[in-house]
Amino acid sequence: MTSRLHFLFACAALLLAGVVRADTTIYKCVDADGRVEFTDSVRRNCKALDLPSSYAAPKARGGGGNGRTASAPAPVPADFPKVSNVQQKNRDDERRDILNEELRSEEKKLADIRREFNGGEPERQGNERNYAKYQERVALLKDSISRAEKNIDALKREIGNIK
Repeated sequence: MTSRLHFLFACAALLLAGVVRADTTIYKCVDADGRVEFTDSVRRNCKALDLPSSYAAPKARGGGGNGRTASAPAPVPADFPKVSNVQQKNRDDERRDILNEELRSEEKKLADIRREFNGGEPERQGNERNYAKYQERVALLKDSISRAEKNIDALKREIGNIK
């Protein structure tokens, strides 16, 4: 259990390292009960972590006052494989077909779940003599409907993004 917590805290520290300023030191603190905490302020029983500079947040470059990091596009190597317009159009068409098939499948699934949901009052099954079991299934159906609707929206957006 504690090794799992240590792992989670280490992951949190790595995430925090990208959020804090580049010149900030991260400290690992262990209290009397053995709990580990990562912070950017020094306290008792804290040790400074020696993080590689790659974990530091990127420094803003001069110029625009929006605080964003400006970067030039990376140069493309001369031997980088290129795709012709016809080949790309074929790939896009194939992708669109696959997404449309997934959309039809998801819409069918949604219709089936809604039919079973029956407006919030699905038929009770034989193993649902206990009302709590019935309510649990109704809640699962409601979640499934919500998830299917979100999937349909995402698929429609993705299809709309294809050139």
